[in-house]
Amino acid sequence: MRKLSFLFLITSFSTIVHAQVFNNNQPLVHTFSIVARDSITGEMAVGVQSHWFSVGTLVPWGEAGVGVVATQASVNKSYGLKGLALLKKGFTAQQVLDSLLKTDSSREVRQVAILDAKGNVAAHTGKSCIQYASHITGSNFSVQSNMMLTNTVCENMAKAFRASAGKPLAERVLAALDAAQVAGGDIRGMQAAALIVVPGVPTNEPWNNKSIDVRVDDNPQPLKELRRLYNLYIAYQHMNNGDLATEKNQMITAMNEYHSAMKMFPSNVEMQYWTAITLCNNGEVEQALPMLKKIFTEDKNYKELTKRLPAAGLLTVKDADMKRIMLQ
Repeated sequence: MRKLSFLFLITSFSTIVHAQVFNNNQPLVHTFSIVARDSITGEMAVGVQSHWFSVGTLVPWGEAGVGVVATQASVNKSYGLKGLALLKKGFTAQQVLDSLLKTDSSREVRQVAILDAKGNVAAHTGKSCIQYASHITGSNFSVQSNMMLTNTVCENMAKAFRASAGKPLAERVLAALDAAQVAGGDIRGMQAAALIVVPGVPTNEPWNNKSIDVRVDDNPQPLKELRRLYNLYIAYQHMNNGDLATEKNQMITAMNEYHSAMKMFPSNVEMQYWTAITLCNNGEVEQALPMLKKIFTEDKNYKELTKRLPAAGLLTVKDADMKRIMLQ
């Protein structure tokens, strides 16, 4: 009889653990994250790091002019879309959080933070989240973590975010993530990270809902790689600005934008290439020739591409100059 009772207890416990840990719809994502808002621009962001593959597809959610959500621990991904939908109806962050938790029988294994477009924040750390687990809310931000190596992760994040006031929101979020790792971070180590930023006002263009969306799915140093990708994003924004200026024949502006991109990533061949092409279009073929020679040597396909640019109106030089370019 005792043996049967013991087996029953073991089986019951195993079932509970299996339900919480191995539910494919609710992965166990132990992590640290931050939701934050820029009080001047109104931009909102989520930053996250975890020893969990592709954490950026699970934790961060956001919509321009509406708010952002971070859902973690035993993740309920529906908190993301449901939370944003309720925010869009005019409910505050706290009202949304209360509504989500009220109908969730697994609320004690959840950790979630919500921030609305007015800067209101609300956070919840369930009693059954694995220690160290906590959150700290402040003006226009909330930091939260679970299964941390130390109990100072949230404190470090909050301190770093406050200390970086005045910097772009994305950089403040990255600083907070770095500070979390300095404090010990995820007890299991590092694997994935993500950063999203959404505008503070609705865009009415779903395809432009996120102004920044970069993530690292699997990397031994995800925060370092996330920062590299963020910097690459900034560089390509300069490239995009250069392209737009070129379309408007604002060649000086285009040149400045391309140069800014190239300075950030001097080894990026494509950035060098379009800078050189812009120089040609700006009548500075002599300055562009050595650049193009180096580029063509590194990758002959750019020489073939150059042949095709005049027909598309992207290289407007005299025939004599075109011959000089192709001789490089």
